[in-house]
Amino acid sequence: MPAVFLGVRHHSPACARLVADTVRRLRPAYVLVEGPADLNGRLDELALGHELPIAVFSHYRDAERTATTWAPLCDYSPEWVALQEGRAAGAEVLFVDLPSWHPAFELRANRYADAEARYAEATARLCERFGAGSVDALWDGLFEVAPADGLAERLDAYFDLVRGDAEADEDDQAREAYMADWVRAVLAEAGTATVLVVGGGFHTPTLRALAAQPAQAPGRPGLPAPPPGAVSGSYLVPYSFRQLDAFAGYQSGMPSPAYYQRLWEDGPEAAADHLRQSVVSRLRVRRHPVSTADLVAAATLTGGLAALRGHAVPARTDVLDGLAGALIKDDLSQPLPWSERAPLAPGSHPVVVEMVAACSGTRTGRLHPDTPAPPLVHDSAARLAAIGATGTRPLTCDLTTEEGLTASRTLHRLRVLGVPGRHRTAGPAHGADPVTTERWDAGPDTGRDAALIEAGAYGATLDEAAATVLAERARTTGPTDAQLATLLFDTVLCGATALTDRLLTTLTATLTRHPDPGALGAVLSTALGLWRHDRVYGTARSPLLAAVIDGAVSRVLWLVEGVHGRSGTDPARLTALAAVRDALRHAPDHLTVTPGDTAALALRITRDPHAPADLRGAAHGLHLTLAPTEATTPDLADALHATDDPRTLGDWLGGLFALAREEVTADSGDGSLLAAVDSVLADLTDAEFLIALPALRQAFAWFPPRERERIARRLIERRGLRGSARALLRTTADPLHLAAARALEENVTALLDRHGLRSAR
Repeated sequence: MPAVFLGVRHHSPACARLVADTVRRLRPAYVLVEGPADLNGRLDELALGHELPIAVFSHYRDAERTATTWAPLCDYSPEWVALQEGRAAGAEVLFVDLPSWHPAFELRANRYADAEARYAEATARLCERFGAGSVDALWDGLFEVAPADGLAERLDAYFDLVRGDAEADEDDQAREAYMADWVRAVLAEAGTATVLVVGGGFHTPTLRALAAQPAQAPGRPGLPAPPPGAVSGSYLVPYSFRQLDAFAGYQSGMPSPAYYQRLWEDGPEAAADHLRQSVVSRLRVRRHPVSTADLVAAATLTGGLAALRGHAVPARTDVLDGLAGALIKDDLSQPLPWSERAPLAPGSHPVVVEMVAACSGTRTGRLHPDTPAPPLVHDSAARLAAIGATGTRPLTCDLTTEEGLTASRTLHRLRVLGVPGRHRTAGPAHGADPVTTERWDAGPDTGRDAALIEAGAYGATLDEAAATVLAERARTTGPTDAQLATLLFDTVLCGATALTDRLLTTLTATLTRHPDPGALGAVLSTALGLWRHDRVYGTARSPLLAAVIDGAVSRVLWLVEGVHGRSGTDPARLTALAAVRDALRHAPDHLTVTPGDTAALALRITRDPHAPADLRGAAHGLHLTLAPTEATTPDLADALHATDDPRTLGDWLGGLFALAREEVTADSGDGSLLAAVDSVLADLTDAEFLIALPALRQAFAWFPPRERERIARRLIERRGLRGSARALLRTTADPLHLAAARALEENVTALLDRHGLRSAR
């Protein structure tokens, strides 16, 4: 006999109820379900007694591609109900879709992503025809809150319209051809027995047509094999309503899982009442006033909207619109998220936030203890137990000991894998940081099990998985990415020695085409700090690090000489030049450029009228540090006076201070740099000083508080004054406001004098 096809919408209670009723009525010999066929030998794992929601997590990795896919299942997923009811009826239950590693899923993070989103033209016409504001509202009115009579026929008509004459894309065609092969093969086996096929409604019209065609080969279709050398696998993971919710960005068939869970358990009227109560409770807990009159208004609006929309009982959007109309008194700057199934936008109204949270719910699934897990889960548990990190007490790692370094590397590997549970609150921030201890505090471990299972896609052990993730980051981090320095330090922290060498080789090659001196400076600072100071991680005086330093120095100098324009202050660029200065000081024998060549280049930038002011100031400071006998105080004074625009004076000084901070604070005599700076600033008119003040404040921020206090003390002494330098720096008002107030007073006084209105005293 022909197969019985049930086209469903993923995560629909109405479809799940139809599947359960159909299985109990027909008692089929076979139940074929849209799901990964490579799990057919492991379906017993799904029957272990898990607390839903859960998901089938599948992974794939080869030399060119890494992919992960989830197939979520909750109590009201039609696929889950087909599995459970089919087994209960004694049927042979089979998944008949392509494995999740298959290229057909390459651009799809979720197997059950809604096909209607990909073929939206027909659903848009249906929404217009039925006066529904969104596909979800249309679906609820047609199926979830509608009478159950004739549900299967309405579903067939709906999916026929949605699919229409639309040509499926190549990925969907591959999946449908494979599923049709399964249907034909099982029909040949079944003879007169009943075969029930449960799959996405978008695929059902095509599957019906393909299944009626003659089989191309006898027997069940073979399982596609991944390419040689590829790594793939599937495991069950805990899932949550939050992950399942379309409002959180998941491409599921239905949003608002908490609402639909209640609808599945108790029906639409109870679900509507529970949603209203949940929203009100959440708002009252957060001290948002909700009066009895508001509740009456919300109930009245909900009932009126349901009647207007032709719903026998209120649907989800009826309840939400009714609550919004009664509780939101302000104008909304953006559409309500359920009107277009969009994630919550930043700045959403607090009432809307609580309404979406009430719809979403907080349920998190739990796997049965006997559920198989990837080897990484067991390896991580053993590693954490070995370092004493299984409890909630803080863990301190002494990086000068083998035990402390091992514990640190274990926790850093978990960190780069994105596994929650421990977070570092103290420790070295970069390669030059003299800190030799780390503190790791215990934090929330929600999602830890799922994260470990998912991280198992990268390797069987913690060492292998972390190295694979870092290698993936190295491969995907482009030469213009500012995260190169972070990647380098993470690799060192994880102790991935072999990978470190490969990463450094890659960095050395990419530095020659890096366009951003600021990002290069971060790499240079990290590499130089490790090369100079690292006695913990074993990278000090590494030849590969020296090659990175040399390449970065040459590239930064080449880039900055070509910078022109009035671009304000660029702190990253100034920090990069400071790193070049340090490299020339501490590793000159490993550099292609010499201090003399660099000093000459700095002098050219200093005299370039088209270079930004901060870069000219930094070049002056770099020249001063590299050739102190050639740079004199008159040179500095001339350069400062040449910066005749008070708007750029602070930028110029910021560059100088970033490169020559020690030289500025070294002496306060009349021939000192500080005296030259003081002289130039003293020559500014009050109006010019007010213009220059914002950039000047930014420039002096390069000095730490203690050095700023020392400068203030010397300036007080230069003027023969008495007072506290610390008090001078701790004004009770913003200096910008004080300067502006003084300028205003002087303008008013001048205006009064001009008109002879100031009274004499």
